Amino acid sequence: MAKVALKDWKEQIRDPKIECMSRDEMTALQSERLVKQVKNVYDHVEFYRKKMDDMGIEPGDIKGIEDIGKLPFTTKEDLRANYPFGLLAVPQEKIVRVQGTSGTTGKLTLASYTQKDVDVWGECVARGLTMAGLTAEDRLHICYGYGLFTGGMGLDFGARKLGAMAIPMSAGNTKRQLMCMEDFGATAFACTPSYALYLAEAANEAGIVDKLRLKVGINGAEPWTEEMRLKIEELLNVNCFDIYGLCEITGPGVALECIHHKGMHIYEDYFYPEVLNPADYTPCADGETGELVFTTLVKEGMPLLRYRTKDLTSIDHSTCECGRTLPRISKFKGRTDDMKVIRGVNVFPTQVETALLSIGGGVAPHYMMIVDRENNLDVLTVMVEVDEKYFSDEIRKLDELKNKVAAVLKQALGVAVRVKLVEPKTIERSEGKAKRVIDNRGL
Repeated sequence: MAKVALKDWKEQIRDPKIECMSRDEMTALQSERLVKQVKNVYDHVEFYRKKMDDMGIEPGDIKGIEDIGKLPFTTKEDLRANYPFGLLAVPQEKIVRVQGTSGTTGKLTLASYTQKDVDVWGECVARGLTMAGLTAEDRLHICYGYGLFTGGMGLDFGARKLGAMAIPMSAGNTKRQLMCMEDFGATAFACTPSYALYLAEAANEAGIVDKLRLKVGINGAEPWTEEMRLKIEELLNVNCFDIYGLCEITGPGVALECIHHKGMHIYEDYFYPEVLNPADYTPCADGETGELVFTTLVKEGMPLLRYRTKDLTSIDHSTCECGRTLPRISKFKGRTDDMKVIRGVNVFPTQVETALLSIGGGVAPHYMMIVDRENNLDVLTVMVEVDEKYFSDEIRKLDELKNKVAAVLKQALGVAVRVKLVEPKTIERSEGKAKRVIDNRGL
């Protein structure tokens, strides 16, 4: 199936009243909802009542969205400290489902949802699927994991709201994934970008790309680059769309790109975004990179005030070419906790990915960053997969490629890098979020 060109893409807007609302109307709606939500959490969530009391803030001090800076922040540590149900604003019997993230140590981060919260979640995902050009006639192959992780269920809820066919494959068993994509006539698929690339490579190796009816990829849950998108689109002949969400706020469906790929539109009628300077928490101007912070304006089960996501992005409030007035956030530069400081230089995995994809032939966008400390000096080693032919060529050509990769990475990162070239398929593939960094410094 030929990739649909932008000029032939029919722009669709699921809820024009909200998605194209004027800035003044949206501000009024957000203000009304924030005032109600602040009173709600003060009256029903002891954690927020104590936080606000300690700051000398009362619900009556919040007159509108312009007062949001007076409110306390919420962190993932706060969620863990109140695990499992300490942040509920409703009785437990009104909670119809829970979702969570496992994290790496200790208790998981749990989010609770009422039926209304689930309905809002599905509606937001349906808006995003509509942005990507999908309709009730489409078939969405979902290979995000189902279970406590929000990815699979979120896309499933959205497909139901849209009236599209959901194919709930979950993660794993790539050969079976491709078989079902072909047999069921999937027109769209949803998974992490790293797994999308893995699927694309496997489909090409199996020689079935021309047999697939795919036209759209919905890919998110980890930072990825424009170069990665172009690579997946080239291999599968699809249009890929970045989707963003986090279980603490609602799961996937907080934001998604439209066909113009000028950033992800945030559904700010439900989730109020701030982009703040991580150093002093002052608001960033449009276009400036900062930490993304969300306040859930209507969530019932576990509403959150000014939740610090640790995701680094910029925001743009100008009207998009698609006609939507919803603000757009840029592709994530990374996370405050993914950033590694190497000899005083801030380094993000996405910078490595961009640099490798700029090289062209010879290397693949599969890599691993390993950070060590030798003689009190930080050392960054980047393992990079290379094409098979280079391992059958003379050593001189392999050394030339290694030196080229090292030079490109040094230019991109601003710090010298040790490069280790490895054979294809050496670096472990991920069916979920890709692990890109190993930090052995014990910081």
